[in-house]
Amino acid sequence: MEERTLDAIVLGGGPGGYPCAIRLGQLGLSVACVEAEEYGGVCLNWGCIPSKALISTAHQYEKAHKAGEQGLSFGTVALDAAKLQSWKDGIVKKLTGGVRQLLKANHAEVVEGFGRLLDPRTVEVKKKSGELLRLTARRAVVVATGSATIQIPGFEFDGKRIIGAREAVSLREIPKRMLVIGGGVIGLELGMVYQAFGSSLTVVELTPHLLPGIDPDAVKLVERSLAKKGARVLKSAKAERWESNPDGSVAVVVSTGGQAERIDTDVVLVAVGMRPRSRGIGLEEVGVQIDARGFVTTDAECRTNVPGVYAIGDVSGPPMLAHKATKEGEICAEVVAGKAAGKDWVTIPGIVFTDPEIATVGLTEQTAKEQGLEVKVGRFPFAALGRAMSIRETDGFVKVVIENESKRVLGIHIVGPAASDLISEAALALEMAATAEDLALTVHPHPTLGEALMEAAAHALGHAIHVGNR
Repeated sequence: MEERTLDAIVLGGGPGGYPCAIRLGQLGLSVACVEAEEYGGVCLNWGCIPSKALISTAHQYEKAHKAGEQGLSFGTVALDAAKLQSWKDGIVKKLTGGVRQLLKANHAEVVEGFGRLLDPRTVEVKKKSGELLRLTARRAVVVATGSATIQIPGFEFDGKRIIGAREAVSLREIPKRMLVIGGGVIGLELGMVYQAFGSSLTVVELTPHLLPGIDPDAVKLVERSLAKKGARVLKSAKAERWESNPDGSVAVVVSTGGQAERIDTDVVLVAVGMRPRSRGIGLEEVGVQIDARGFVTTDAECRTNVPGVYAIGDVSGPPMLAHKATKEGEICAEVVAGKAAGKDWVTIPGIVFTDPEIATVGLTEQTAKEQGLEVKVGRFPFAALGRAMSIRETDGFVKVVIENESKRVLGIHIVGPAASDLISEAALALEMAATAEDLALTVHPHPTLGEALMEAAAHALGHAIHVGNR
C-alpha cells in the first residue's frame, strides 16, 4: 500500500472542500483533496449550476413566446431538449475541469477515490483503480463530504419514472406530465422549469405551506405564478404509493384531508430535501460527535470534538448552501494554518430560483416580532419601476424590515426580477449594520432594479418618492 504524509487532508471536492484545499495550498501547506465522485460536488455536477442553466433557458423560452408584445417575431419557438442538455453538459465540464486546474495550480494534490478515516490523522483511500492509498495528516483532516438526496419509502428512484434532482437536470425528453413530491426549493425550481417547457405540473407538499421559512408574501407570488401557468398544488397532502399504468405511465395515490385520489403522470420527481453524508466514513469510529439528524457538530472555527478533525459545508449543518460551504472552507483553512478566523457572519443569503425569483437575508417580519422586536416594514413594488417595465418583469417587490427605534435593518426580502443578484447589496447592509437611512440615502443609479431597495427603505421611513406612504 502506498503511504504519504501531508499537512492536511480534505475529504470531499465540492464547494466547501475544493476552496478549503486551494486556500490551504495558498497558505503554504501541503494538502490532498480526496473526491469519490466528481470534483465540484453536487453544486457543479447536478445541483446549482445545471439547474440554473435549465432555469435560464426556461425563462428565455417563455419570454420568446411573448416577444410579440415588444414587436419581435421569431417564427416558431421550439425547444430541442437534447441540444439543451449538451449545452448544459458543456458548462459542467468546463467548470469541473476548472476546479481540477485550480487545485493543481495552488499545489493541492488531486486524489480520486473514496476516503475513510482510520484515526483522527489517517485516511485510507480506495482509489478508482482499486488500489489503496494511506494518507497521514500532520495538522488536520477536514470533512467536506456534503449531502445526498433523501429518498422516501415506496418512491425509490428507478432513474426513469421515479427520479431525483440528479436525473431531473438531465432529461432529454420533456415529459407531458410531471408530479413533484415536495414543495421546497428543489421541487419548485425544477418543477417550474418543466412547466415552462410544456409539462403539466402537479406539486404535492406534506406541510400546509410551500417554501417554509420564507416570507409568506413572497411565496404567494410564486404560488400565483404556478396557478397562472396551470399547475395544481396540493398542500397538507401525502403521496402514499404509485402504480404502473398499462401505457407505461404512473398513477400516484395522494391523500389530502383524509381523501385519496389517483393522479396520472409520466414522471415523479422526489424532492424532499438532502441529508448529510456523515455515515460510513469512519467518523463514529474515531469518536466524532454526530447529532440526531446526521450533522457533524462543530464550533465557530469548524472544529469537531476530536482534535485535528474539522467539518465544513452541508455535513456540518444547515443552511445547506454552496456559498456557506465555500466560506466555511476558507475559514477552516485559515484556522488550520494558525490564523485568526471564525464563522462570524451576520447573515447568509438564501435564494430560490423560481419564477419569480425569491431572495432573502435576515429576519422576516414574523420572526422579528416573535423575538419581541418592534418593527416597521417598507415595501416597494417592481411594477412601479421603469426598468422592470422595460424588461417585462413587473411581478414582485422588495420588503425591508427595520427595528422601529434604531431604524437598523433586520431583514430584506425580494421577490421578482434579478432577486438573486440584488440580494448581495442587502447582505452587505446587514453585515455593515446599516440603517434604513443608509439604504435610502445611498444614491442608486436610474433606471435600475436596485432602485427598489432604496425606495423600500425610504418607504419604511415614511418618505418614499414613487409609492404612497402609510
